[in-house]
Amino acid sequence: MDVRRAFDILAHQIAESPKSDALASKIDGNWVPISSQQIQDQANLVSLGLVSLGLKRGDKVAIISMNRPEWMLADFGISQIGATSVPMYPSITVEDYKYIFTDAGVRAVFVADQKLFDKVKEATEGLDIPAENVFTFDKISGARHFGELLEIGKKGNVAALEPLKAAVEPDDLLTLIYTSGTTGKPKGVMLTHDNILSNCRNSQRFVPVTKDDKALSFLPLCHIFERMVTYLYMINGVSIYYAESMDVIADNLREVKPDIFTTVPRLLEKVYDKIVQKGHELEGVKKSLFFWALELGLKYDTQKDQGFLYNTQLALANKLIFNKWREALGGNLRCIVSGGGALQPRLARVFWAAGIRVMEGYGLTETSPVIAVGGFEPENNMIGTVGPLIDNMEVKIAADGEILTKSASVMKGYYNKPDLTAEVFDSEGWFHTGDIGELVNGKFLKITDRKKEMFKTSGGKYIAPQVLEGKFKEDPLIEQAMVVGADQKFASALVIPSFSDLKGWCKRNGVPDASNEELVKNPKIVDLYEGLVKKYNQSFAQWEQVKKIALLPELWTVESGEMTPTMKVKRKVITENNKDIIEGLYNSAGER
Repeated sequence: MDVRRAFDILAHQIAESPKSDALASKIDGNWVPISSQQIQDQANLVSLGLVSLGLKRGDKVAIISMNRPEWMLADFGISQIGATSVPMYPSITVEDYKYIFTDAGVRAVFVADQKLFDKVKEATEGLDIPAENVFTFDKISGARHFGELLEIGKKGNVAALEPLKAAVEPDDLLTLIYTSGTTGKPKGVMLTHDNILSNCRNSQRFVPVTKDDKALSFLPLCHIFERMVTYLYMINGVSIYYAESMDVIADNLREVKPDIFTTVPRLLEKVYDKIVQKGHELEGVKKSLFFWALELGLKYDTQKDQGFLYNTQLALANKLIFNKWREALGGNLRCIVSGGGALQPRLARVFWAAGIRVMEGYGLTETSPVIAVGGFEPENNMIGTVGPLIDNMEVKIAADGEILTKSASVMKGYYNKPDLTAEVFDSEGWFHTGDIGELVNGKFLKITDRKKEMFKTSGGKYIAPQVLEGKFKEDPLIEQAMVVGADQKFASALVIPSFSDLKGWCKRNGVPDASNEELVKNPKIVDLYEGLVKKYNQSFAQWEQVKKIALLPELWTVESGEMTPTMKVKRKVITENNKDIIEGLYNSAGER
């Protein structure tokens, strides 16, 4: 069956691989499944309910919720009438909601729970969004429940949807996704049905899934990465189970036993750090075996057969140690797809060694999103790169190293912002990604930095901060880092410890426990972190190296306004918030 519009996925799944557990979520302690047919039936009711409220083709409908089946029911219901979904992060501010509602001209809102409903209520004050057009997934006093919309839909005629669906073309706007960006107001990325579905088709052969598989979903559906992958799962008949929360992800993995999940690098780092922490707690032979296996894993290379001795040792390590890693992740996991940021090569190596293939991908919201992805097969996966280009993807490297691309997945433009759209497309139609990279061996794309984030020292040397930051964060004792030094003699860094790991280090090294504020001022700890930075500096040229650091006691968060919802640092905000500290790094005499 030809899947030309997003909602065609439902009929395709019913015809090709109907599932009793197409989607599932945990309710009152039990996993509750929804079948393929139930999804179609309820999406139809959403469509009919929206039509009865007066919504029509081209209207904008917001979805603000954590991952749950209702998110997808709303998504398909909106698209079937030719309307456009506007998904938003639950974590953004009331001001951001108000801006997006206004910019997009939102006419109805689906919202998850009481907390988010209160934010939406505040954000919609004075806007032309009727209160009766706001529906909540949880039952909330004083709000219209999602079930009420379905009841309204039951009064309609399903046959009346057919002409509405037939009128939707692949090139019609499916969704407006507002990218938070690290500066300025959010921009609405216009993605069509064909933009995202072409990305599904062209990524298909890289993602090894079948109708017998289960996926655990926890990355936000409002992010294009999880949205596209969800469509890809459903086209292939994969059952999707929504994790309850990040707090109980380990329990959910053991219960669902997924074959695949998508993640961001930070989660893999936390899983790895937790495993290593447990290794430190072992004693005697068990501890020796654990770190022997870990050292083997860190030498793994997808591109090289390391010979009989290494392979024999690795097989033993898998039997004695790594099998416990696989069990902790559910026991069935074949692969993990990582996106949304740079993955530390050591993580890819050790998970591959443990029989869990990590496929690192790369792309942007503007490209729907995948441009390249490391393959499931070792020959198509070079650790330290983001893999080969997906099918039907054109890429060229500009003279300054910027990655340019053309494909059916590239957005129509930024909503209401023709000037910003013109800035990212050149006269030949190439989309400028803003990322610096290179093709390794003519096949594997490697990202080296963000063009806009590179800075020049007073000596005229360019520094790529993300590369340094990524290296520092390889250490379990470092949670966050931001390199500074534009127009200065040398680079410095703001460093935030991983306080849970640091407190473990303090215990092992006889340093008294204290508050975060006291710890970052403790001379022993300052020496520890200066030593770590000095160690990682060795990977870089002399002029790139970080000469001074300042330890900070509090994490940068979305709530503090210092991180985007996709966990990228807002450099200008952090720089402004720590202006005096940064000035102190350069006003004090000399370099260390």
